[in-house]
Amino acid sequence: MTTVETAAGPAETMVLNMGPQHPSTHGVLRVVLELDGETVVRARPEIGYLHTGIEKSCEALTYSQAITLTDRIDYLAPLSNNLGYCLAVEKLLGLEVPKRAQYIRVLLTEMTRLNSHLVWLGTHAMDLGATSVMLYCFREREEILKIFEMVSGQRMMTSYFRIGGLALEPPPGWLERVRRFIDMFPSRIEEYEKLLTRNRIWLMRTVGIGILEAKDAIALGVSGPTLRAAGVAYDVRKFFPYSSYEEFAFDVPTRSESDSYARYLVRVAEMRESLKIIRQAMGKIPPDGPIRADAPGIIPPQREKMKTEMEALIYHFKIFTEGFAPPPGEVYQRVESPRGEAGYFVVSDGSPKPYRVKVRAPSFVNLQALPKLAEGRLVADLIACIGTIDIVLGEVDR
Repeated sequence: MTTVETAAGPAETMVLNMGPQHPSTHGVLRVVLELDGETVVRARPEIGYLHTGIEKSCEALTYSQAITLTDRIDYLAPLSNNLGYCLAVEKLLGLEVPKRAQYIRVLLTEMTRLNSHLVWLGTHAMDLGATSVMLYCFREREEILKIFEMVSGQRMMTSYFRIGGLALEPPPGWLERVRRFIDMFPSRIEEYEKLLTRNRIWLMRTVGIGILEAKDAIALGVSGPTLRAAGVAYDVRKFFPYSSYEEFAFDVPTRSESDSYARYLVRVAEMRESLKIIRQAMGKIPPDGPIRADAPGIIPPQREKMKTEMEALIYHFKIFTEGFAPPPGEVYQRVESPRGEAGYFVVSDGSPKPYRVKVRAPSFVNLQALPKLAEGRLVADLIACIGTIDIVLGEVDR
């Protein structure tokens, strides 16, 4: 127990640990709370319980082998991290990725955004008592994971993007499966909104809760939907286009209320914008053409260019294990992940392994806004504040 000065005079406060084993911290997050009754006087996030050393581990692997580690940084948006890392290495190598591969990358990363936002909406709603919403969201997420499995052979850790392009030629019929999903999904978004947008309990738990004004968000380095809900229309896809995003027409949803409800509305609007981008990408993807850059010794060619299947397998294995050596230099590549700006700083010393890989993880940066969101609110509101940031602890700790 400690004593602090309040508006009503001296008051005793209690220090309480929330987490790291708590269902509503979305992973092993520990928040040290100083409470005056049920009011949060101070909230201090304590992290590091999930530290895996991914950035350091990249230095012991070839550039291609490190792709599998980027999947595990944000396990709800692995393809977004695949893309950020691959773009950084491609910048080091000076590679130009074929347009067909670029459009497929855009389509799949927007599917990843939908996947991530669905998990966020379902778990955030369950945190605040709306359990049925999670069942609905995971119903649609399952269809997205089936598409990922169809394309790459894996549901979550796909490692489908490779330096110079894609790992495999997409299978026949995959675009038809995407089309069926995006034709169905708008009606499902309407279902979520009918359940939540004007729900009195939802409004009581989110409106005016966790306010983060634009000046504070900018000062703290916050990005993504949390920043856009404060009225700042910053989106990496618009400001620093990559993978041909400059060819796509889409809006950047913003709100001005800066509260948990505004962040909910922004993410729902972003799902609709992702559908727009996916539809455009489907119209741009040519039926055939290369899916990898033409760079012998760095990028394995497509299998139809090899004499035998065994020759292709040997070549792939050689590139993956022995690697290639980019020229010495350093690059920074940013992408717009579902949580905000994800940046990859890669340093080459001319060897087949990266000298340094540093990740600007949006969950890590955005989490430092939690004290600003929570202080002065009730403990129950802290749950809404944690959920509304949409953190992934694998990305926070790395």
